[in-house]
Formats: sequence, structure tokens, C-alpha cells
Amino acid sequence: MITVTLGTIPFAFNRAIDWLERLLSAGVISESVFVQHGTTDVSILEKYPFVTTTPIVETSFLMKTIGESRLIISHAGQGLTRGLAAQGACFILVPRLSCYNEHIDDHQLWFARGVEKLGITHCTSLDNFEQAVKCPPPSFKGQIFDEPRLAEHLMQIYPR
Repeated sequence: MITVTLGTIPFAFNRAIDWLERLLSAGVISESVFVQHGTTDVSILEKYPFVTTTPIVETSFLMKTIGESRLIISHAGQGLTRGLAAQGACFILVPRLSCYNEHIDDHQLWFARGVEKLGITHCTSLDNFEQAVKCPPPSFKGQIFDEPRLAEHLMQIYPR
């Protein structure tokens, strides 16, 4: 199973759903897919009987689903990324980008670039997204940052 989680902010993330639909249509993905989509329209996925969609789920349910998945495709939210890393999940990040009106700025891209040095894969094009789905990275082993020092860590990654 593949789990896709796009967060719950009030910005559509159509690019991620479009990429997912392209891989489903091409047969690159043929297994069950669970999509937590927030406010993003997922009607183009309705024709796939093995795709389940929901706008929002409880954290405990999401983490259980993540534990049962071979791959997680996630927006590059810092909290969820930290949770995926702590769970030792196999995941890729798709940062929301301001140029597509997916967020107010590119902080998710900056964050994804910052954790890339730890071996966390992020995708900014359909080609690298497809490659990451076909050949997922290994499950993450390690810790991104210590919770009490999150602000210090972010200040190092995002210089003023």
C-alpha cells in the first residue's frame, strides 16, 4: 500500500494529485493507495477502485496506516516529516511550492533541501517523483532533530 498525505492547510495541492493520477493511469502504481487530501480536489482519482480518499484523519489512524504502507508520499510539513522519521518509515517528500499557489512561501522546499543531507528524498518534478515511486528510498533510520531544539535547528537551516 502507498499512503499519500497532503496536510490540511487551506491551499489546494493539485500538482501532487495530478502526478499521482499520471502514475496510476500509466500503471506505474497498481496497488492500493490511501490519500489524505485536505482541501485538494481528488475527483480525478474516483475512477480507481483501489484508491481510497479522505480529507482528514485522526493522527492515530494516519500513523497506523503509515505503519502498514510500503511507501509514504508526503507534503514537506515539518511535523509530519519528523513523525515519519521517528517511525522509521519509507517516505518521500513533495514540497508545496508558492509558484503553484500551494502555500504562501517556499518554506517546505527549504526544509526538504535541509533534510536531504540526512538521506530524505524530495521531489520537485514528475520525473523524479516517478523514479522515487518506482525505486523508493530505504526506510529512514535516524532522527531529524531533537524536539526541544527545533527552533535552533530551523535557524541553522534557514539563515536570515
